[in-house]
Amino acid sequence: MKSKSAAVPYLIWMVIFIVVPLVLVAYYAVTTPEGQFTISYISQVGEYTAVLMRSIWLALIATVICLFIAYPLAFIISRRSGNGQRTMIMLIMLPMWMNFLLRTYAWMTILEKNGLINRFLSNFGIGPLEMINTQGAVVLGMIYNYLPFMILPLYSVMTKIPNSLIEAAQDLGCNTKKILTKVLIPLTIPGISSGIIMVFIPSVSTFIISRMLGGGGNLLVGDLIELQFLGNAYNPNLGAAISLVLMVLILLCMSITNQFGDEEKGELLK
Repeated sequence: MKSKSAAVPYLIWMVIFIVVPLVLVAYYAVTTPEGQFTISYISQVGEYTAVLMRSIWLALIATVICLFIAYPLAFIISRRSGNGQRTMIMLIMLPMWMNFLLRTYAWMTILEKNGLINRFLSNFGIGPLEMINTQGAVVLGMIYNYLPFMILPLYSVMTKIPNSLIEAAQDLGCNTKKILTKVLIPLTIPGISSGIIMVFIPSVSTFIISRMLGGGGNLLVGDLIELQFLGNAYNPNLGAAISLVLMVLILLCMSITNQFGDEEKGELLK
């Protein structure tokens, strides 16, 4: 009884701040401003397929790059001593203590035409390069801001893998490639799945990064939703419909990722 009563505040919190907002989004997505049922707003989402596909594509690129950067880095951190691990994790978390907007704005000063990179390259007669207001700048902003969300799940899983297991694989004749593919990756599937979800979801729905580093020319679905609620073309019903479609796509991606992880763990147990 005590455990059930202790869970009541959390259930109330979830209902107020998760269930109710989701129900409101679904309601506005399938109703007119007068409250009549309609699917016209959901049908209009098809007009923005290019924006949606661009958002998914850039988010996928950022997620894959984060995975390739975070995996070896998390492994290196997990093999350090206790103090070394704490120090490196603190260094990774340190930029996150700064405001998200300030971190993104800092990249604007680095990438702009008169920024630090172009000033450095000008000493060698190179440039100025067009780095700001490009899709590459948007992806870079995603990687920088969301990389810790890939590192931390991988690190938490890798710290549970003992060195003796890797040494045993080496004694049995496994080279580096086999240790990676037959030992490390199967054991770190939960961390990989969590990291992919934690990076992909905020990347695909971001609007601050695309606005500041993309210059408005690389419109993403997050920008599109914001325009419907806060822009001149005020249309909260259409914004809710786009949000609903985006949530469905994200849930599908999460289910696919979880299914892949379950299959890998099943094969490992066999």
